[in-house]
Amino acid sequence: MDKLLDILKSTGFPYAYDHFAEGEAPDPPFLCYLLPGSDNFSADGKVYYRISEVRVELYTDQKDLAAERKLQDALDACGIFYEKSATWIDSEKLYEVLYVFEMPSGEESAGQDG
Repeated sequence: MDKLLDILKSTGFPYAYDHFAEGEAPDPPFLCYLLPGSDNFSADGKVYYRISEVRVELYTDQKDLAAERKLQDALDACGIFYEKSATWIDSEKLYEVLYVFEMPSGEESAGQDG
């Protein structure tokens, strides 16, 4: 997932896997990412190509089109097709924009040589 981390780093936003430790979340905007599942490709009864589901959450304290554009530009630059949704989280007083996409899990696939 080095490519994913490079993309997140290129935005300049602080990021963490799943969540920041309690009391350590930076000021918005910031990112959290998750790898909640897979959609692997199989051949000959085994995993041939590993594909991870990726969720990147952009948190802001108000609707921030510039922050959204910055993340979208980073994803677009890598040719990643994503689905986007947004919601206000009243208990956190944060706006969450969720980007969902798939990407290869590693540099090489499971069933291929070199």
